[in-house]
This record gives sequence, structure tokens and C-alpha cells, in this order.
Amino acid sequence: MPNAIIYCAVLEDEILALNKVPASHLFPLEQGLHNTPPLLRERLQQTIDLIESTLHPEQIILAYGLCSRGTEAIAARHARLIIPRAHDCITLLLGAKERYAQYVAQHPGTYWYSPGWNRHHVPPGKDRYDRLLAEYRAKFSAEDAEFLMETEQAWFNNYNLATYVDIGVTPIEHDLAYTQECATWLKWSFDHVRGDPQLLQDLLDGPWDDARFLVLQPGESLKMTADDQIITRTTLTIEGRPPA
Repeated sequence: MPNAIIYCAVLEDEILALNKVPASHLFPLEQGLHNTPPLLRERLQQTIDLIESTLHPEQIILAYGLCSRGTEAIAARHARLIIPRAHDCITLLLGAKERYAQYVAQHPGTYWYSPGWNRHHVPPGKDRYDRLLAEYRAKFSAEDAEFLMETEQAWFNNYNLATYVDIGVTPIEHDLAYTQECATWLKWSFDHVRGDPQLLQDLLDGPWDDARFLVLQPGESLKMTADDQIITRTTLTIEGRPPA
């Protein structure tokens, strides 16, 4: 049966390339919702409700991770929800939560770039700096604009490495060069990691083993764990949702 797939726009190229069922129902959501977790949760729940009321699928696939805990507390009334055990979309591109954890442990100052990230938002680099500076100067005094830019740039001190990751389904030359330019301007190091499409492919196709995926039955939701499972199941008592 065709799948109902909800995914962040940063994974659009990968989803379209790997999805083997042309009749699948695709529901992309805009990038950046994870910056406001309650908003991401609201948009996901609205989309799940819409899918259930119109398509009545047996299962809904979520191409999301925990995503700043924005996927916590979502639930379906009738369909199963399938979500990978992942912190964010980078795990889906790398192919395994273990690979993600190992890389971050070895390179704690990593800022990730990818085909979708580069397209759907302006990552750290000269372009971001110039756009924000122009925006602030249009709204505030020169002094205030300078202060805001200093504040904006301060969080860059937490990073020292620009890592570009892709799974080989789109041309990468332009994005790779752009990421290198960003790294040079920021005075960061640069790395290119070839990802692995298998996790994302298995998310779309199944079967969904418990080591890599969480399969939620109707009325079940998820919450963050403090271990390498990342997420676990829970039940909801929210009014209007399936009872615990």
C-alpha cells in the first residue's frame, strides 16, 4: 500500500530519490520548525490528524528525529507511527545513530551542512552575515545593528568544523564548494562525509526493527530517553487523543 510520509523539507531530495512507491502520499513541512519545538509539535500533529481524516492509512512514516524534542507527545488515533531513533536529520543522512554519536564525540565543534540545509536556510558563512547585517541596518540604528551582529556571531564560537554530508543522490559540487567557502570565511576546518542511505531507505520500506526504529501503536506517543535508544514509547491522556 502507498505510504503516508511526513518529512522535513531538508530531506526532500533524498525522500524523492529513495521512495519506491510513486503513489505514496508525501507531506513536506518547512525547514526550521525545530527551532520552536512547540510549533513543530503542533504542525506534525495537525498533519497526522489531516492524514488520518482523509487517507485512513494503516501507518504514517515520520522522516524526523527527536528534533529538539519537537516530536515528543505526538500521536495518532488509528494509524501506526514509525519514526527512526535519531536526534535529527543528520542521523538519517549518516545512516546510523551510532555513527552520528561517534562523529560528534570525535568532533564536538561540528556544524553540519547538507544539500537540503544549504538550500532551505542560510547556514553560517559570509552570506548569512551579509543578509543579517542588511536586515538589522534596515530596522535599527548602526550601533544596535552592530551589537546584534556581535551577538549573532558569538554562538559561532561553539563550532570549529563545517562538515558536509550527503548520500549521493544529488550533484554535490556546488554545495561542497559553498560549504568550503563558508568554512574558510569562518576560519573553521572543513570535512566531507559521505553518508549512507540505508537507514532512510529502510524507514521508507520497512521492516522496522526495534534497534533503529520506534513503531507506535494508535494512542502511543514518544518521549526522549537518557540513553542510546534516544526515544521510547509512552501513552497520552490529552483531551481528544486516544486514552492511555
